[in-house]
Amino acid sequence: MTKTPDKTPNRRLSVAPMLDWTDRYCRYFHRLLSRHTLLYTEMLTTGALLHNEPARFLDFFPEEHPLALQLGGSNPDDLARCCMLAEEWGYDEVNLNLGCPSDRVQSGLFGACLMARPDRVAECISAMVEASSLPVTAKHRIGIDDLDSYDQLTTFVDKLSATGCLTFIVHARKAWLQGLSPKENREMPPLRYDMVYRLKQDFPDLEIIINGGILNLDQAEAHLAHVDGVMIGREAYQNPWMLADVDRRIFGSDNPAVSRHQAIEKLLPLVEHECHRGVPLKRITRHILGLFHGQPGAKKWRRYLSENAHLAGAGPETLRTALSLVPEIDDFH
Repeated sequence: MTKTPDKTPNRRLSVAPMLDWTDRYCRYFHRLLSRHTLLYTEMLTTGALLHNEPARFLDFFPEEHPLALQLGGSNPDDLARCCMLAEEWGYDEVNLNLGCPSDRVQSGLFGACLMARPDRVAECISAMVEASSLPVTAKHRIGIDDLDSYDQLTTFVDKLSATGCLTFIVHARKAWLQGLSPKENREMPPLRYDMVYRLKQDFPDLEIIINGGILNLDQAEAHLAHVDGVMIGREAYQNPWMLADVDRRIFGSDNPAVSRHQAIEKLLPLVEHECHRGVPLKRITRHILGLFHGQPGAKKWRRYLSENAHLAGAGPETLRTALSLVPEIDDFH
């Protein structure tokens, strides 16, 4: 557990919570590429936190700050208890998932289906805000099924903001709760960035973050002319080097790493420590396979790690060997 810094996170750019992807090893690696990008946990359900050993889910490396915890749930008391745990553990923000469309999430009455129950969500947000001093934010779609008008969206945001939620992360696609898979819901409904821009115009005092289909920092900078922040999802995971110029371009400070090789050298002490504790190397290296995307030697890098990181005894030397297969380039000069 670490003490929460006494300030609100800067949300100009963040990496989305992604199930099975944004675990503590992924986040530690992303932090080596950007000091300022806001990072999110995978969505954690209230049941997982309250009915198991919470440390298993909540522990993180101190270097991960600024870091937000994303929760899935619809019981106000349970969400309030989880907010208290988040504050105890030292997170910087708590986010409520109102955008996931999967069947499993719907059956548990959380995620995107809650957009049809704004009164219930308002009760949840109110309980969360009262439970701790952490900022409480909401991540949601522009609509679901046939509840997709702009008026319905503004009614939803207005009701939640009245309970103390001042930051809204808006995935600029509606979700179809029946008939589309979660993957299709990330790709098929059309992107409506205009609705998110309009939301910022109509709620100038709220912090509006845009999410969905953002592939590079040029696009992120273009969005920042209209909204307060940008959240990037799969592209930041599959091509993580895009984060390496975020601090300079988005936050106006120096980049922490100047080359991909340097980033891996900074990762090696953690790899050595965790492997010594018995953590399999593949749990760490699965998050860095895309680091050399588009570079000479990228295929050799991916193949070597894919074929060797799962072997018994794999450790720092395995990673060093993989690195030796890729020519070193000073990426920013």
